Amino acid sequence: MLRKTLFGIALILPLAGGLAACDDEGPMEEAGEELDQATDQGSMFDDGPAEEMGEDVDDATGN
Repeated sequence: MLRKTLFGIALILPLAGGLAACDDEGPMEEAGEELDQATDQGSMFDDGPAEEMGEDVDDATGN
C-alpha cells in the first residue's frame, strides 16, 4: 500500500512541476512566437523563380 502511494506521488509531482513551468514566458518563448509570426506572414517562404521552375518540371513530368 505504501509503495503504491509513493509511486503515485513520484509520478504526479514532476507532471505538476512541468505544468507550472509552462506559465512563465522567457526570452526563448518570445523568440519562438516571433518566428511563428514571421513564417505565418509568408515573408520567408515566398515562391521564387526556382520554386516556379520546379513546379513546371513537376507538371511536365506528371509528378
